[in-house]
Amino acid sequence: MANSLQGSISSSCNIPIRSNRIGILDSEIPKSSVSFSSQLPNFSLKYLEKGRKGQSLRTSATVRAEMQVDISLSPRVNSVKPSKTVAITDQATALVQAGVPVIRLAAGEPDFDTPAVITEAGIKAIREGHTRYSPNAGTMELRTAICHKLQEENGLTYTPDQIVVSNGAKQCIAQALIAVCSPGDEVIIPAPFWVSYPEMATLADAEPVIVPTLISDDFLLNPELLKAKITEKSRLLILCSPSNPTGSVYPRKLLEEIAEIVAKHPRLLVISDEIYEHIIYAPATHTSFASLPGMWERTLTVNGFSKAFAMTGWRLGYIAGPRHFIAACNKIQSQITSGASSISQKGGVAALGMGYAGGETVANMVKAFRERRDFLVKNFRELPGAKISVPEGAFYLFFDCSSYYGSEAEGFGIIKDSESLCRYLLDKGMVALVPGDAFGDDKCIRMSYAASLSTLQAAMENIKEAILALRPAGAV
Repeated sequence: MANSLQGSISSSCNIPIRSNRIGILDSEIPKSSVSFSSQLPNFSLKYLEKGRKGQSLRTSATVRAEMQVDISLSPRVNSVKPSKTVAITDQATALVQAGVPVIRLAAGEPDFDTPAVITEAGIKAIREGHTRYSPNAGTMELRTAICHKLQEENGLTYTPDQIVVSNGAKQCIAQALIAVCSPGDEVIIPAPFWVSYPEMATLADAEPVIVPTLISDDFLLNPELLKAKITEKSRLLILCSPSNPTGSVYPRKLLEEIAEIVAKHPRLLVISDEIYEHIIYAPATHTSFASLPGMWERTLTVNGFSKAFAMTGWRLGYIAGPRHFIAACNKIQSQITSGASSISQKGGVAALGMGYAGGETVANMVKAFRERRDFLVKNFRELPGAKISVPEGAFYLFFDCSSYYGSEAEGFGIIKDSESLCRYLLDKGMVALVPGDAFGDDKCIRMSYAASLSTLQAAMENIKEAILALRPAGAV
């Protein structure tokens, strides 16, 4: 098994790895694609009892049973693509475990430790015996704290029965899609988008409708394009601000224009993904879509604790909205996971008690993210052929690298698209990034700067060296 896995990694990344350095690998990335692929054989189980003369004997009767296991999957599951961010992150981790010095900038995970006040609250929860099942929608203590936060920071008024706490914001979004979409409904998603939005829509038996945006517009949705995409089947519009993967922040004026369009379509609801709300760089400011006139009644606001509070492993998020929709999300959750971790919820209460927008602790994290952003923006502007939109929030740089397509890399081949360029940078530069086609824009690549400044400096040196080694198409 180890030998076959070693071969897969060596061939996909062109990196020689000794077999005695290979452990168990989580995933493989073939040269042609990034995916979790597995080929399962057809198993045939034969039971044959033979006597001395080769005859089948069983109470004087011949019994021959041949059973074949049906390994088919649901068409709904087969239509869903695996996450490339997960695949590349796993691949990079496997290489690091094998001794290859890969710089991992694929995952969207803060490199900071969870603030001490939160971890202490979790430890105290365990010691005091808060280890039982929590109410399905979340503890009253946490939902009340969320209501206070939404009122104070976002200008949104909710009661605890209009909040559902889940195992991460990701679960909240999936449950919302399942709750409100009927087969054939359309979900409008601006691109570039977070990789899971279209796949979640597909799982909900809805049709993702992608609306492209331009780097020259800072990847913000054009209201006129939105108008053109709305039909009688349109059920949801998903907005993410600050954005993953672009770091773009929607200004209030643009959101108001979008709200005016939404208001003209009674069936159209909005999921406002605000998970990066506190990671924002002045003068940019955050506006909750539900706070706009007429939008509270048709907006499902999703947020969580993973990004701003560095609580990724705590798996804690929440959704707020009109009672009718939230009750549906609560019902779905009751049949899938039940309530979130009781210990994590104590940590969530502590996080919301740190002060407005996370207080000084979160402000210091944001200051570090901004310093890293400024470093990368300066360096990418110096990289020939690269185009960037300066991110105003989150911790991603989504840069246009399409000018390198058609170039040739010695020992690698032709750079055809964002995926092959990412494989080249992993091979030559030892830097793991995510191809833009995973986010709906094949011209670009996403880099996470949730890493130390020294790590980013090393990554930029490797990227520049690898890019400058490319030969333009047709060069001898």
